[in-house]
Amino acid sequence: MPDAIPAQAGHTYSLRVQWEDTDAAGIVYYANYLRFVERARSDILLAQGIRQEAILRQQGLAFAVRACSIDYLRPARLHDDLTVTTTLHEARGASLILDQKVWRAAELLAPAQVTLACIDLNGRPKRIPHAISTLFATLSTNFSQSSGSQTTKE
Repeated sequence: MPDAIPAQAGHTYSLRVQWEDTDAAGIVYYANYLRFVERARSDILLAQGIRQEAILRQQGLAFAVRACSIDYLRPARLHDDLTVTTTLHEARGASLILDQKVWRAAELLAPAQVTLACIDLNGRPKRIPHAISTLFATLSTNFSQSSGSQTTKE
């Protein structure tokens, strides 16, 4: 088995499993995978100097998870070094669908698909700010292509 994650477009976020992430047997508690993919999404923005609290304060916008699907293929364990990869599956005016995968080296542990909705302070959908939609478009597996099954829609 190779030691590296398969090459792909997108963002990578690394973390190490801590005691607080595990159950008594040292296996990562299932809900913590959702925390791992959330941290990866936050890191995408932070790496570009985009702070979610500033978007909320200045534009009155936030991102809410509208849907999430995750498969638990193999367990992660205490002190494992993990990587979360994120690619854009689809973008629309007020929502993003992301493919996120949790890896231990080249071993896929938990693939997830997360739908995010951009909302205002009243919970109504709002168009994703241009800077953010442009940033997420760079995570598309077909960023340089004009058509295909995974497209960015405006």
